[in-house]
Amino acid sequence: MLLIGSDTSLGLALVDHLRRWGRHELEAVSSSTSRWKSERHAKKVVRRVRADIVVDARLQGAIDSGELINELDIERSHWLAKACQRSSGSYFLLSTARVFSGDAGRAYREQDVPDNTETVGQLLAAAEARTRETCARHVILRLGPVFAPGGTNVLSHMLAQLVAGGKLVLDNQLRGCPVESADAARVVAGILDQLGAGAEAWGTYHYCSPDPTNCYEFAEALLASASQFSEFATDAVQLQPVGANNLPRNRALQCGRIRGVFAIKQVPWRGFVADAVRQYFYQHQQQQSPKEA
Repeated sequence: MLLIGSDTSLGLALVDHLRRWGRHELEAVSSSTSRWKSERHAKKVVRRVRADIVVDARLQGAIDSGELINELDIERSHWLAKACQRSSGSYFLLSTARVFSGDAGRAYREQDVPDNTETVGQLLAAAEARTRETCARHVILRLGPVFAPGGTNVLSHMLAQLVAGGKLVLDNQLRGCPVESADAARVVAGILDQLGAGAEAWGTYHYCSPDPTNCYEFAEALLASASQFSEFATDAVQLQPVGANNLPRNRALQCGRIRGVFAIKQVPWRGFVADAVRQYFYQHQQQQSPKEA
């Protein structure tokens, strides 16, 4: 298999998971290396590796890290999907709940039409649509926000601000269901295992934790664990006053289909926080320590 975006938070966890279990031959390409300028370059990589499946983590990684995506990023997904179709391979696009606005008042199903009018939502929906149109053997997996001790994501961003002495002023209006990177890697690997065993289970799936939260509650959970490793001000995490025009939204995903097809069950995000925070501070300490001569 070929993994595009191996340096994203989820990509790093997936590389670690796949190499630990050794059930798939893996060729990894970073996000920076995959910033191709033409379709020929994307086609050349897929042809060289001769992978039976291409897993594309670029868009999910960029969006969860706060990086802006553009039309060329979407076109690269289209190029990869076309290359897979030509080679009778499969294309696995990792997407996010950001295709939805959060205004439905319930958890979103796979068949719900993406309704996020923000640029990022429209671009992501376009990448999904081109995947469906271009490659018959495709999987689109929409995930809740992925957090991890490494890479750039909501956990590392919040902890970096707190460690630097900053304060987080966060609202509680947008709810979602975050996913720890190792859990997301488990899910992706589980799907890959069953596809590799011959399952013809193509289409769109959702996965997220079963316990919705918001930015403020998530930051409080991080602070509770981080307080074991450093001292923070009592008001390090503050609740932002809610404006009159701020309406509650919820980007929770309904995950019944992935459970029914692949027997993959949801795992609560809170159980991963303590270990993720501990790993973050260990890595931070290693980076701050003077290099040995």
